[in-house]
Amino acid sequence: MMAFFSCGKENAKEAVKKKEIVTVITVNYPLYFFADRIGGDLISLQYIIPADVDPAYWNPNEEELSLYQSADIILANGANYAKWMENVSLPSSRIVNTSASFKDELLPLKNVASHNHGPEGEHQHKGVAFTTWLDFDLAIEQAEVIKDILIKKLPKEKLVLDENFENLREDLERLGKKMIDVTLQLKDINVLGSHPVYQYLSKSYNLNIRSVHFEPDVFPSNEQWRELETIVDRSKENLMLWEGHPNKKTENRFHELNIDILVFNPCENMPAKGDFLNVMKDNIDRIAK
Repeated sequence: MMAFFSCGKENAKEAVKKKEIVTVITVNYPLYFFADRIGGDLISLQYIIPADVDPAYWNPNEEELSLYQSADIILANGANYAKWMENVSLPSSRIVNTSASFKDELLPLKNVASHNHGPEGEHQHKGVAFTTWLDFDLAIEQAEVIKDILIKKLPKEKLVLDENFENLREDLERLGKKMIDVTLQLKDINVLGSHPVYQYLSKSYNLNIRSVHFEPDVFPSNEQWRELETIVDRSKENLMLWEGHPNKKTENRFHELNIDILVFNPCENMPAKGDFLNVMKDNIDRIAK
């Protein structure tokens, strides 16, 4: 009787034994979205970056840093993104550079200038362009790296992780095909960027975007307006892509200059509503309209 009871107790322990959970943390929202789509309930996924900052220039406090240090997987964007990582102690064996496989395709930055925006203050865009996910083919490569590391950590879940990745790949491929179709409408338009974040979008979809350093909530200085004059093509229609809608005073000035405004949100941070796919679909729909 005692032996039977003991055996049953051990079986009960096995039955309630929790599955191993892999903790994952990311340096920006696109990587969070990819990891969530692929890992789902199989992982414990964290995203701690405040909504009002640019993740590329955010700096974690001591408590936030400890969450990165304790995670099983730290998903980095690479391409000189999240510069804070260079100045702190992180377990290198847990850092996964999701753009390492296409490092030869990273685009160098040109005409670097210092500027201010958001709580992160003055900074420079220098080195290489880092909004890699705006090329949806590169986004797929980054997602595949995430899938591979999750399979390595959770080999018994390979079939589920593979299936989830393939579903995500199909969604990203559809975005890429739609982007190709709508950008054909822009072939006779001079496309500008309000900020140097559209390099991969420009290269991948043949837009030849030239950028300035305008902030949506700040009226540009005289020097910035002069900079704009150097890239406007008066023989064509001009269209400027913005990360967010500019203030009314800036918008009025653009109307006076006959430059159209179009919001194309790079979606570096978590959107207030919807998800990465929704934001990108809205971006593409605005071009189509």
